[in-house]
Amino acid sequence: MNKSILLVLILVVSSLVFAAQGSDNAQTNSNQDNAISTSEQTNNMGQVTQLRTANEVKSMMQEKQQLMQQEMVGLNEKQQKVYQNQNQVRLAVHALLSIENLTGGIGKNVSAIAREFNNSVMSTIRAEEKIQTRSGFTRFFAGGDETTATELESEVEQNELRIQQLTQLRNECQCDQEVKDLMQEQIQLMQQEQTRLRELAQQEKKSKGLFDWS
Repeated sequence: MNKSILLVLILVVSSLVFAAQGSDNAQTNSNQDNAISTSEQTNNMGQVTQLRTANEVKSMMQEKQQLMQQEMVGLNEKQQKVYQNQNQVRLAVHALLSIENLTGGIGKNVSAIAREFNNSVMSTIRAEEKIQTRSGFTRFFAGGDETTATELESEVEQNELRIQQLTQLRNECQCDQEVKDLMQEQIQLMQQEQTRLRELAQQEKKSKGLFDWS
């Protein structure tokens, strides 16, 4: 009798153990399936977030442009002209800084160049202001501000090297085509502005005054 009871107990315990192991395995498989599903969802969300963020950058640029327009309120006509032109570069810099997380491994390099560009914009704005606000009296007798024009040309040359670097990084970017297109738009705006500034500097150097015998 005791042996029969013992055998029954062994069978019951064994059944419980196998059942528990089966439940654990089922739970493990379920957790693995959930983990895979979550991973897939995360990847999909990452792709959607990337596209959405690229669109958000464009919206941000529109808002930033409106703020820049407001910043010019109270400036005189010549100052407004300076900022109106160079705001395109400031806007491009802002866009490039905003897409750092969308450009993969080159993001930090793009941001670093954009910051250098931002510092340069401050210098080119000051230089252009000096040229544009040069009094007619001074210009009549002394001609153009050759020193400032030379400084402006120097900034342009450095910026053109930065544009080459940005172009190379854009070509190497393992990112969405929408992001590449956005980068290309900013690069083109920057290049157009450098062309304008170079022409401005050259014209300033050609401006001769009454007492300019050089």
